[in-house]
Amino acid sequence: MPDTRILAFDTSAAHCAAALLIGDRIVAQSYREMGKGQAECLMPMLQNVMDGYGAVWEELDAIGVGTGPGNFTGIRISVSAARGLALALGIPAVGVSTFEVVRRVLDAQQGLSVTLLPGRGENVLGQVSRDGAVSASWQAARADFICHTYLDEPAVIRVSDPLPDFEVYHVQGVGIDCDAPAFEIGNLGTLIAPAIAEIAAVRLSQADGIARPTPLYIRPADAAPPREAPPVILP
Repeated sequence: MPDTRILAFDTSAAHCAAALLIGDRIVAQSYREMGKGQAECLMPMLQNVMDGYGAVWEELDAIGVGTGPGNFTGIRISVSAARGLALALGIPAVGVSTFEVVRRVLDAQQGLSVTLLPGRGENVLGQVSRDGAVSASWQAARADFICHTYLDEPAVIRVSDPLPDFEVYHVQGVGIDCDAPAFEIGNLGTLIAPAIAEIAAVRLSQADGIARPTPLYIRPADAAPPREAPPVILP
C-alpha cells in the first residue's frame, strides 16, 4: 500500500508555512515570516512545496490545516483554502489547532496539561486537556498568570494529578501548581506545518470520518458592528 501523502499549511499568525508528509517523513517544507499578504503567498508556496518533491496534486490523500487560535483573517485564509482543495480533489481536510501542535512538539499529549499561547496585548490563551481530550479553552489577562514567567512563548504546564500541596492557581476547574515546570517552544512557526501534517496522519488512521475544518476562535472579534441601522431594502 502506498504511503499516505498529506499537504499541510498554516497562516494563523504572522507567517505562511507549508509541509508535505509522505508516509512518516516530511519530504518538503517552506516557511516565510510575514505580517500580511498570506492570501497571495499561500497557493504559490503550496505549489513550490509540491514541485520541490515532484508531487502531484491528484495523488494527495488529505489536506492538513491550522485552525488557530490566532489572526482572524489568517485563519480564514487557510481554512477556506483547505476546504476548497479538499472539495476539488475529493479528499478529506483535517483541522489542527495550534494547541495540539504545541502539545505534540513538546510531547505533552498524554496526561493532564495546560497549554498556553501568547495572545494579543496582555492576554494569554489557554487550553486544558487530558490525554488529548479538551475540557476547556479560555482567554485571560496575563496578570492572572503572574506566577509564571514564560508566557512570551507557547508553553505547556504538565499538571500532576492529584496536585502536590503547593501554591495552586485554579483555572476552569483545574489547579495549576505555580512551581510546576513549563516547557516552551521558541521557534513554533518553523515547526507548525510539519506537526499539522503528522497530527492529521494520526487522526486519519484513527477515525472513520473527519469533520470539515473550522476556525478556532477564543477571543471576540476586534471589529465592532456598525452603530447605524442598516438601510431598508425595498421589495
